[in-house]
Amino acid sequence: MKNKSLVSIDDLSTDEILKILELAGDFESEPERKLLAGKVVATLFFEPSTRTRLSFESAINRLGGRIIGFADSSTSSVSKGESLKDTIKTVSNYCDLIVMRHPLEGSARYASEISRVPIINAGDGANQHPTQTLLDLYSIKKTQGTLDNLNVFLVGDLKYGRTVHSLMMAMARWKTTFNFISPEELKMPEEYKLYLENIGLKYYEHTDFTDIISKADIIYMTRVQKERFSDPIEYEKVKNIYVLRNSMLKNTKPNLKILHPLPRVNEIHTDVDENPKAYYFEQTMNGVYVRQAILCSILGVL
Repeated sequence: MKNKSLVSIDDLSTDEILKILELAGDFESEPERKLLAGKVVATLFFEPSTRTRLSFESAINRLGGRIIGFADSSTSSVSKGESLKDTIKTVSNYCDLIVMRHPLEGSARYASEISRVPIINAGDGANQHPTQTLLDLYSIKKTQGTLDNLNVFLVGDLKYGRTVHSLMMAMARWKTTFNFISPEELKMPEEYKLYLENIGLKYYEHTDFTDIISKADIIYMTRVQKERFSDPIEYEKVKNIYVLRNSMLKNTKPNLKILHPLPRVNEIHTDVDENPKAYYFEQTMNGVYVRQAILCSILGVL
């Protein structure tokens, strides 16, 4: 991975994914290591973020690196009309690596083609979010002991949800059974379903999961993303369509874990938080270890 950009989960081989998960485990055991001393990482967030930005910055700080960049593009020359090309070509002169979130699909790939330093995609529109996927894989492997033969439920916004697109593509490398639960308006796009069909993996589509929840090993909840809707009436129709409650978990598998990329709105009731099957807050901590592993791999210090 040295000096390679990470734009899509497909940029990584299965061996590279497993190596990152192994390194993340090492960082969980010993997170404070000054491996990035003398390195400068730029974090360019053209779109709001809490967990992704702060976990990257936590990872960089724990590794002894330095951070430049912005959390709000209105404080940068973008607000004056500067193009993405000019921003990337300029900032890449100041740092060893760029972490970028941008609302336009394909923006991270474009940035990687013009930057003199590696780009890490921290989310590009409804397209991909590969570092979230890697922390999701780490969370799944850590709690299940394997990535093989799992029944994964993806619930909510499967049309615009970049986290579920990336996670599905990654878990398709193993013998995964997928259950897609969404309203008709937010179904998993056809190209992803066609991909599963072509490699011979099973998937099932549902508009409700109350009667089948007992089959799940992983429930991956997502919020319906208001910012992806051009029509507010369409958003209002589907925003609270799924709400996971503690009472629904009564007859679920002992190994079940509930994940969520966060932020949540109403899709996981707070009465689930104290259930040992809730794992979404631990999942956020895993993000620091995984991003430490990614940074060190790309910068070639491990």
